[in-house]
Amino acid sequence: MLKPNEKRNEMWKLAVNRLHLFTVLGLIIAIMMICPLATNQVEAAEKFDHYTTGFPLTGEHRSLSCDRCHVGGIFKGTPTQCEACHSRGSRISAPAKPLTHIATNARCETCHNDNGWQQADMDHGPETAGKCFSCHNGSTVFGKPSNHIVSSNNCDSCHRTMSWLAVTVDHSTFTSPCVSCHNGSSAPGKPGFHIVSGNDCETCHSPRAWSSATMDHSTTSATCTTCHNGSTAPGKPASHIGTSAQCDTCHSTNTFAGATVDHSLITGSCTTCHNGSSAPGKPANHIVTTAQCDACHTTNSFAGANMDHSAITSSCSSCHNGSTAPGKPATHIATTNTCESCHSTNNFTTVNMDHLEVTGTCSSCHNGTTAPGKPATHLVTTAQCDACHTANSFAGANMDHATITSGCVSCHNGSTAIGKPATHIATTNTCESCHNTNNFTAVTMDHFEVTGTCSSCHNGTTAPGKPATHLVTTAQCDACHTTNSFAGANMDHATIASGCVSCHNGSTAIGKPATHIATTNTCESCHNTNNFTAVTMDHFEVTGTCSSCHNGTTAPGKPSNHIASLNTCDDCHVTSNWTNVNVDHLAVTGSCSTCHNGTTAPGKPANHIVTTAQCDTCHNTNSFAGASMDHTGISSSCVNCHNGTIATGKPGNHISTTNACQICHSTNRWTGVNMGSSQHNEVTGTCSSCHSLPNDHDSTGGRDCGECHNTRGF
Repeated sequence: MLKPNEKRNEMWKLAVNRLHLFTVLGLIIAIMMICPLATNQVEAAEKFDHYTTGFPLTGEHRSLSCDRCHVGGIFKGTPTQCEACHSRGSRISAPAKPLTHIATNARCETCHNDNGWQQADMDHGPETAGKCFSCHNGSTVFGKPSNHIVSSNNCDSCHRTMSWLAVTVDHSTFTSPCVSCHNGSSAPGKPGFHIVSGNDCETCHSPRAWSSATMDHSTTSATCTTCHNGSTAPGKPASHIGTSAQCDTCHSTNTFAGATVDHSLITGSCTTCHNGSSAPGKPANHIVTTAQCDACHTTNSFAGANMDHSAITSSCSSCHNGSTAPGKPATHIATTNTCESCHSTNNFTTVNMDHLEVTGTCSSCHNGTTAPGKPATHLVTTAQCDACHTANSFAGANMDHATITSGCVSCHNGSTAIGKPATHIATTNTCESCHNTNNFTAVTMDHFEVTGTCSSCHNGTTAPGKPATHLVTTAQCDACHTTNSFAGANMDHATIASGCVSCHNGSTAIGKPATHIATTNTCESCHNTNNFTAVTMDHFEVTGTCSSCHNGTTAPGKPSNHIASLNTCDDCHVTSNWTNVNVDHLAVTGSCSTCHNGTTAPGKPANHIVTTAQCDTCHNTNSFAGASMDHTGISSSCVNCHNGTIATGKPGNHISTTNACQICHSTNRWTGVNMGSSQHNEVTGTCSSCHSLPNDHDSTGGRDCGECHNTRGF
């Protein structure tokens, strides 16, 4: 017999099965009703004549299902233009014009048809003007080939969309030189009969008119006659001077007129041209002669003829009379001699002077105008020339210094007379500052104008040098001494090469005083020569203890707020860095809290165990961590520290209790637990949570220990 619950379950299963059966029957009936309707719709679509809509289905549209265009069964208002369906945002899901499509506002059917989207018949209409490169870039479609003329990217400057090869060249867009195309291959090049020149066509030609060249002769490498031969270009006219020279010998490419004639290449005589017609001829006032022009004149300069007097049979004055040729000038020496007595026709200015016929004084001629006078470098004197000189030889004068009014160097300069020798002391002094004309070697020395160093003279040879007992130094004498007095030197330590103690030894100079710090250092280890009292202390060589100096008198001692300690400073400090202290607690005489008070040194942190004990009760100076705990000084309860954070807390397997630790445990021995009746009072679990039954115990029947036992006596 079924229980009430089982009966209800069976009835529920029966109701569910019936519901499933009715659902399946309903679906079968619905399918039977829908199938004829769907079949009728397909047959109707196949029989429908789309031509009647004015939009016949052709190409790819024939294979589409009706609902691809007639979305939701809506026939009225279906678009017939390509872009109405093939666009983003259209309710009809047809492929839209891609983002990479050529920029155009033309209708799709301008280039495409419905047989296949990719089979485009490109119409480059007016919208593409100036935009060829946006497609013809080598990526979208083929671009400018690698062998194309170097030019801008405006294809339609030269090409047309009707015919790519029918080019109307626009040279203004080209960036390369003419010869890159006009090389005989890409375009007609320079013809064989062209003037020999460089390849820069644009130097003479322009793209607007090739034949009207503006000739730039600077680029032509051939001779003038290559072109100027009477055929290619005008040649030498029949009236030209007879010459075999090239045109550019006389003419220039800037202007053909105004030639610079090179007479060296003329093959005729002078009179062939210089006949008064072709070129200027012999003037009316010319000396009467039948000689050719070049007998006296040259082609370099017509003036300044080179007169050939060898053919002259008359005297000089027959021509040199002041009319036919220059005569004796007014400034000439007064004489009745003929010209040829002193002059010759070979060189008029080279006069063979005979002073014996001269009746005046030397200075009447030698005045700087008629004849050379006393030169600017002459000794200053008012004496007549013949007071020292003779007519036989001007050099070799007999010198008398008594009459000299200028300084010695005006003559003794190495040119006029012997000057200062190369071995002379370097000085700007005049000779007479030290020397006299009576005895040149008896010198009275004046150091003020000496320009050389002291040692250039005071070297032990020229003058006394540095004595053997002198301080070791590379300095010049005048670094310490003066020319007024060699004694009483002003000491310049900067140039001393030896150590301080070599002089500062108590004998040569002041040495280390008796009160000096005990040290083996050299003076310069701490002192400097600029300021002896400004000491930079070097403690490494100090032989005494720190306190022997740092006693508050010799040097700063231990300050009043110093930690109470012994006087051995170097127990904690180092000389290289006084503030970088490595504290040695063995030398500290006070308690820990004297320093570790939170001011002088870090004190007890805020989370420290509450205690009045001194630090060293638990801690030691070797390691602050790892304290040896003395609980006697702890004034708070155990759980303040033994909370699982500051110190070990109650373990997970501890008896469940609300007792404080110290109720059962002691700080002397943690494991010796005093578990009496009063201690059990705070235990919150059952007895069996801690106590297990012994093997000989009677069966409890599920009862707890506390029903028979108590904590006062088990």
